Amino acid sequence: MSILYVLIPLAVVLLAIAIWALLWAIKNGQFEDLESHGWSVVLDDDQKPPRESKTPENVNNDVKQ
Repeated sequence: MSILYVLIPLAVVLLAIAIWALLWAIKNGQFEDLESHGWSVVLDDDQKPPRESKTPENVNNDVKQ
């Protein structure tokens, strides 16, 4: 029974820290833009697509035409 005298205040302190961390994250804009980083992987336009490599089969087809 005496362990409750330790666990209840500890739980209240941990809850207060969690609420403080949540409010800090909201205040600093951590939840403002949740989708752009995910879409940046899909819509990465920084690199050009690789050029088609000329294999011996493609070179022979180019010569015959």
